[in-house]
Amino acid sequence: MRYTILMYIEDLCPLCDRPLATSWDDHHLIPKTFKGTEKVRIHKICHRKIHSVFTERELKNHYHTIERLKENEHIQKFIKWIGKKDPDFYEKTKETNERKGKRRR
Repeated sequence: MRYTILMYIEDLCPLCDRPLATSWDDHHLIPKTFKGTEKVRIHKICHRKIHSVFTERELKNHYHTIERLKENEHIQKFIKWIGKKDPDFYEKTKETNERKGKRRR
């Protein structure tokens, strides 16, 4: 298996631009389901938010870069909200009713 991990200056979360805390995840830019290998290190709460908003197919087809993720209005609202929180802050992400109706793939 071959993995690529992108490292960012001063270990900042590329999604919210806050320092990475003690708890983080590796997010596959193209989901593993679709054989994606490129990963970025982000906060757990940021990772959960991405997967609560988008299906894996949406991530594969359009939202496969940090820049594209940041263009989405749900993610923009989240970034504004989370930006005021401590880097160690974590809260379980709630799925929207719209998201619950979508298939995972």
